Amino acid sequence: MRKKFIVSIVFLGLVAIFACRKEQKPPARPESTGDKQTKWTIGMSQCNLGEPWRVQMNADIRNAADQHPELRVIFKDAQNDSLRQRAQIEEFVNAGIDLLIVSPKEAAPLTPPVAAAFDKGIPVIVLDRRVLGDKYTCFIGADNKKIGRAAGEWIVERLSGKGRVVELKGLMTSTPGQDRHTGFREGIKGTSIDVIFEADMKWLEPDARREMESALARFKAIDLVYAHNDPGAHGAYLAALASGREKEIIFVGIDALPHEGQVYVRQGILGASFEYPTGGSEAIAVALKILSGESVPKEIVLNSRVFTRENIERGGDWISPKEVEDE
Repeated sequence: MRKKFIVSIVFLGLVAIFACRKEQKPPARPESTGDKQTKWTIGMSQCNLGEPWRVQMNADIRNAADQHPELRVIFKDAQNDSLRQRAQIEEFVNAGIDLLIVSPKEAAPLTPPVAAAFDKGIPVIVLDRRVLGDKYTCFIGADNKKIGRAAGEWIVERLSGKGRVVELKGLMTSTPGQDRHTGFREGIKGTSIDVIFEADMKWLEPDARREMESALARFKAIDLVYAHNDPGAHGAYLAALASGREKEIIFVGIDALPHEGQVYVRQGILGASFEYPTGGSEAIAVALKILSGESVPKEIVLNSRVFTRENIERGGDWISPKEVEDE
């Protein structure tokens, strides 16, 4: 009995010593004077990550923001759903972000939440696709109508003003799809270019391939495919390849990512790819100016190049003379 009592006393003593040691806090480390704390939080609302071009846009934003430790960027993917994107923008606003960057899936459904954020005093950068009205701080994007027109003019020259063309359109409820279509039609106006088949492939390669299969089944002669993005052009090429008709058709796309469209041009899959810059790094540069209290233009138009087998090794050709923006 006495032995058990002594053991208990020793055990309780050890517990007390351990507890005292646990309560003693180690001295706090001095903070590094070289570290900068996050000063501003940016919400990035991406309409979808199903397109390589949009994955690149997010990467460009992330890489640019990483150079500025005072910035924290939170990314949300709407997964090609306008209702989800509206809800995600509202979540950003309720969370008290300092600035919103949004690349809308569609103009009309995304206009109200963007306007609501702007009305609450949150600066808004609209990237790539427009919203309706002017309730935003800055729009950044290339001129899709000019790119579409340049594509149309290139096609007219390549086909000597006459030919049968398939147009695979991007999502036609989005402003880029509408502008790339309108510009293209302006570019071929007054020529003997005949658009024999057109379909909305919603920017998606599998949809483009399926639509091209329909075109191939209906028409024995197709001279060229104009797709509103490079995945669409590649999907059309795969459909033609499966039917053994790829060599008789020229494929033209838009985006010209270094690891996608430009590669297709080098491989001879695409006859031409028209650059559509993501604007990711530009968005971060503009965001920093806004957050620092500087004024920025209402619209920033990015320049574009065309890449072909003839010019790709020298970096493509500008669609129009490059304008250097004053810093």
